Amino acid sequence: MSTRNVVLHVADVHKNFGGLRALSDVDLQVEEGTVHAIIGPNGAGKSTLLNVCVGRIKPDRGSVIFDGEALDNHQPHEINQLGVSRVFQTPEIFADLSLLENVMIPAFASRDGSFRFNTIAAVSGQKDVRESAEHALEDVGLLERRHVEAGSLSRGDKRRLELAMCLVQNPRLLLLDEPTAGMSRHDTNSTIELLKRIKSRGMTKVIIEHDMQVVFSLADKISVLAQGRIIADGSPDEVRANPKVKEAYLGEVQE
Repeated sequence: MSTRNVVLHVADVHKNFGGLRALSDVDLQVEEGTVHAIIGPNGAGKSTLLNVCVGRIKPDRGSVIFDGEALDNHQPHEINQLGVSRVFQTPEIFADLSLLENVMIPAFASRDGSFRFNTIAAVSGQKDVRESAEHALEDVGLLERRHVEAGSLSRGDKRRLELAMCLVQNPRLLLLDEPTAGMSRHDTNSTIELLKRIKSRGMTKVIIEHDMQVVFSLADKISVLAQGRIIADGSPDEVRANPKVKEAYLGEVQE
């Protein structure tokens, strides 16, 4: 039996959109310091589940508990302040700002609890925040482009920038929604190595990913969603061998 602390508990979560069931009876526990992958077919409810975890969507029933604290009445920015960061399926960046400024904004928010855009002119004078942002950009391989306007990046590089914007906050829990989408195989392999380095630092991660090379390279535990329900939960070897998973999902993808 594992002795790790449970840092995230999704407890009996349900969510409907009109007559469409997005999540039903979802219950999973994420242990501290692990990589917990969530896989499943398109439309299974994976992104909805992450949106529930960060407060963007309120569940119809059930609760999300982070480090022993229920997040039911918390706003997304409050959940972020507690130590939960998310990389979205579609990168959310400040296109007109430089890469360095993009990463310094969440660094300020993490340090001070807030950030006012009318103070952006004073950003360059904040040495400690700038150094933290440069370190995060170096982590994702974008340091040399720190003065480039973010809107000019490729889709894959925008995803790496958003990852740097999360890493600079040093979150306890990092949620990644298809972090390698839009990347070449070379960039995907580089991202796998980056996430392995992050794992070695003890950062807990929940990853939604269709690329089974990424999943089986990183995950300590896998939960499989299909039609809004968890149909399997276990180690990568257990999930790979599960006949329900093969029928519902793994038969559809290239490993």
